Amino acid sequence: MLDEYRANLARQTAAARNDPRTTADLINLALTEMDENAAWDAVVLLHFRGTRDVFDAAKSLCASDCPQEKTLGANILGQLGVPDRSFPDECVAVLMKLLKAESADCALEAACIALGHLHGEELSGRAVELLCNLKDHADAGVRYAVAFALAGLSDNLTIKTLIELSSDEDPIVRDWATFALGAQTDADTPEIRQALCARLSDSDEITRGEALAGLARRKDERVVEPLINELSSYHEAEYGSYRLEAAEQLADARLLPVLLQLKESAPAQDNELEKVIRIMCLSKTGWTTTARSNS
Repeated sequence: MLDEYRANLARQTAAARNDPRTTADLINLALTEMDENAAWDAVVLLHFRGTRDVFDAAKSLCASDCPQEKTLGANILGQLGVPDRSFPDECVAVLMKLLKAESADCALEAACIALGHLHGEELSGRAVELLCNLKDHADAGVRYAVAFALAGLSDNLTIKTLIELSSDEDPIVRDWATFALGAQTDADTPEIRQALCARLSDSDEITRGEALAGLARRKDERVVEPLINELSSYHEAEYGSYRLEAAEQLADARLLPVLLQLKESAPAQDNELEKVIRIMCLSKTGWTTTARSNS
């Protein structure tokens, strides 16, 4: 399956490089096309092309006086080269320079998102610091992009910033920050757990779901009662999968009664629900066996 996937990407890369349109043609299309999907198709083609010519053009765009052109440049650099990134160190350097000097919301958001696609060993502590400095930006899109970019990192500054963003006034920002804390790091501190607990009563259902899953993943006892309450309304929930994910992560036999009630009242067969029930039954068996051996 993986070989087939990479072979398909290789075909797309070859097609992008054999496309008769020049890099300048594709950039012009991305800047002028009114249809957003068609404009993004041109950007994706540049991603797959991934050549030095494309990098140089994107770098020039990032140095433009036009926010739209800088945004496009960042969008290109963030995913330049598929599946393996082309010139990642150089892309990060250009994006960091853009973050230091930029004021336009759209370009800042694009640069943060691009760094999120690039982060790993290529993302230095200085880049993380530049991202974290934007956590209080007036534009919610920029704050969301910061949370997106930091997801998967676990240094102290990142965790501190994500904890702050998890209580942001914007629900999308809270959602992404909570997701990053709950699922995208193995870090497990009292501060992280407290931040996740604070989101158990969030007005946004997805954010609550991410908090449930994050605490369940850490086997935190405080999630049991809220999770039982959330499971009780599973059939009415728009995003009920988060609740089942949390139940599966926690694998606590105390959840079994409410899960069995859900199965009885289900309007149709629910394979995911039944899978979680099987896990709960195994958990209950294991708990009983352990209890007997200890008595």
